[in-house]
Amino acid sequence: MTQEKVIDAKKAVPWIIFLIFFAVLNETVFNVSTPAIAKQYAITPTGVSWVLTTFIIFFGIGSVIYGRLSDIFSLKKLIVAGIVIYSIGSALGFLLQAWYPAVIFARAVQGAGASAIPALIMVVVARYFSPSDRGKIFGILTSTVSFAIAVGPVVGGFVSSTLHWTYLFIIPLFTLISIPFFRQILPEEKRKEGSVDILGAVLVAFSVAGITVYLSFPHWYYLAASVVLFIWFVAHIRRAKEPFIEPALFRNKLLRGGLIVGFLIFCTVMGIMFVIPLMLATVNDLSTSMIGLILFPGAICAVVFGTIGGNLADKKGNNFVVYIGMGLLFVSLAAIALTVGHSPWLISAALLPTYVGFSFIQTALANRVSLTLEVHETGVGMGLFNLISFISGAVGTALVAKLLDGGMMEFYKNPILNTIKAVPYSNLLLIFAAVVIISALFYKQIFGKKLYTA
Repeated sequence: MTQEKVIDAKKAVPWIIFLIFFAVLNETVFNVSTPAIAKQYAITPTGVSWVLTTFIIFFGIGSVIYGRLSDIFSLKKLIVAGIVIYSIGSALGFLLQAWYPAVIFARAVQGAGASAIPALIMVVVARYFSPSDRGKIFGILTSTVSFAIAVGPVVGGFVSSTLHWTYLFIIPLFTLISIPFFRQILPEEKRKEGSVDILGAVLVAFSVAGITVYLSFPHWYYLAASVVLFIWFVAHIRRAKEPFIEPALFRNKLLRGGLIVGFLIFCTVMGIMFVIPLMLATVNDLSTSMIGLILFPGAICAVVFGTIGGNLADKKGNNFVVYIGMGLLFVSLAAIALTVGHSPWLISAALLPTYVGFSFIQTALANRVSLTLEVHETGVGMGLFNLISFISGAVGTALVAKLLDGGMMEFYKNPILNTIKAVPYSNLLLIFAAVVIISALFYKQIFGKKLYTA
């Protein structure tokens, strides 16, 4: 790396933190407002889930695409384009708030723009920061992402209760402030050789969207379209010169196992994050601001324990941390299932192990998956792992909404519950706990029984 390409870390880090914070904040800032959104538009949990699902789908697909684009096009131009697209989506959401389909479209545009920011900032750090600065800055980025996800529900609750939930669309406009800095600090780059498998990316995106739509609106043709698109995608990447996802990766048994476990756990946790605000609003009749306060302690724990989990993984091994995380997650879900309808602060306390457990699993599982890859496969393989996490979040949110809408969660009334309203939520949480056990058993089968192993 030449000296003129090294960025001054002291000048760049504050702006990087600023931009990452406002980009990631939108993953969770709408969570506590879903009851208010459902009430305003008179829609079901399935309908309102699209406010979250749409953003997640476009954010996940976009993250992989921008990573590939950064190998060809100027980072400076891509980051500015991402910020502008993000802001356009935000402005559209606020201006067209009277029509719910327009709100969903705006969330799609937001996701497409916001996805550029974390993906490209990681490339900026790897490409333009001196080796002595990189480790520290990557650590700061991880903490910033965790903090943004943690405070999202609190910010969302405060804005929604003080002003109106539609003002949440205004928040991303602050990212425009950073454009002059990035235009000044990043070097000019010429277009490089290479191509982006746009068809492959589109096929993945529409295949995932088809599954998600089917979960919300179970018409056979949505599922059929999704299956056809996925088969087309598989055939395409076998022939493409530079495929969106390298087929050889799927022959890696450990990678496949890690992706499956990741899918199950991320699907479960995103389902929990979607259902808890609805549960607190329906069963406990809480306001959005109060829901944000209930979620806040656990979310902050995720910030702290993410680092602790990483240190434990280095000392005790990834398996040790994954098993602890799954144990905490199971205990937490069982406790919440038994306390639904009682004091919301009991729910807040029971959520602490959920956040801690997930932060442990997220840290150690990502590290474990990375160890299954060859050096030349790391970028694409971890990109696939991140894509699976986003997709599973979208599927989990849509699936939970459908289960609640269909009345399928009222099959058992726990005698401990003190209100009939709590029944579907309690049963759903018990199913989540069972999925965690299945995930732990599958992980044990794939990665071995030893606790103290990488």
